[in-house]
Amino acid sequence: MTPPRYKRILLKLSGEALIGEQGYGIDHAVLDAITSEVKEIFDLGVEIAVVIGGGNIFRGLSGAAKGMERASADYMGMLATVLNALALQNILENKGVTTRVQSAIEMRELAETYIRRRAVRHLEKRRIVIFAAGTGNPYFTTDTAAALRAMEIGAEVIMKATKVDGVYSADPMKDKTAIKFDKLTYIDVLQKDLRVMDATAISLCMDNNLPIIVFNLNVSGNIKRIILGETVGTLVTGRNNA
Repeated sequence: MTPPRYKRILLKLSGEALIGEQGYGIDHAVLDAITSEVKEIFDLGVEIAVVIGGGNIFRGLSGAAKGMERASADYMGMLATVLNALALQNILENKGVTTRVQSAIEMRELAETYIRRRAVRHLEKRRIVIFAAGTGNPYFTTDTAAALRAMEIGAEVIMKATKVDGVYSADPMKDKTAIKFDKLTYIDVLQKDLRVMDATAISLCMDNNLPIIVFNLNVSGNIKRIILGETVGTLVTGRNNA
């Protein structure tokens, strides 16, 4: 069997990915499918960290847009990510995978407080680490948290799960003429305002040459295909010929 292309990855999951057909909250069938794919690559020997959003429960920007004070809204969003992290942990543990949830906001009864060296040690001991509560600071997205944590733990790639099969020139759900990109540079993403991740996250990845793969989570087997080196989705790096 083809050996894994990556030894250590960071998987970025949006909270919206957990909604399924419900419109709100967590669809357990969707969560079961996601965790089965994660377990499959874990069994290949890949070290996995996960950053999960909270948009299926509460989005800080949406709350702020409706008149809520931005910092308070963002903290509420961080708490939503903890709920998702605990749900993800529970299903993974039920599948026999040892996990640890680390929160950027201290809540010792529910999760470990984030400590970089401890997170790395968990990965080395074959535990999946789920990072919750973003960066622990308002005004920063979970995209930025994903970029930051990926660099701190020495991940080789960020795998960003989405609802579409890569990065397009426009929203393919609204614009049928949208063009899909197979490869992009960080500068392309910033200049074209392609919304792969927020500008802070892209800049962090660019400064540290950390590749990003954007792929469709709804296509069964995509995570494993990427790990085994197949071309899936859109690759964002520092060079067009990467």
